[in-house]
Amino acid sequence: MPLLYFDIVEGRNQDEIKALLDTAHAATVEAFGVPERDRYQVVTSHPSSEIVALDTGLGIDRSEQLVIIHVVSRARTRGQKEKFFGLLAERLRRDCGLDPGDLIVSMTENADEDWSFGFGRAQFVTGELH
Repeated sequence: MPLLYFDIVEGRNQDEIKALLDTAHAATVEAFGVPERDRYQVVTSHPSSEIVALDTGLGIDRSEQLVIIHVVSRARTRGQKEKFFGLLAERLRRDCGLDPGDLIVSMTENADEDWSFGFGRAQFVTGELH
């Protein structure tokens, strides 16, 4: 946890997707201080006609390399979120060649009782996880 959902335009190969996921995970570990094995990621590829992502008037040009990441997580501080956004954009540019204008990130926070990692137990609530 956190759980990251990636929506991308179809056409990337397995190596490109692996690099995207590995890079995002490294940023997650550094920004949020989560353990290395705390990794939950889901990728969905879409035809370009199924993603509409304008710029909210910011003057951002998007390309077919667009990546939209939705993060579901326990509460994080404003500083952690800003660090995550910055690291993610910087490292995806460096490691994947992704233009930072092609990155959209949204975060949804939830509470400890909203997570079960298996066996029908809320491990943050039972104390199995901290």
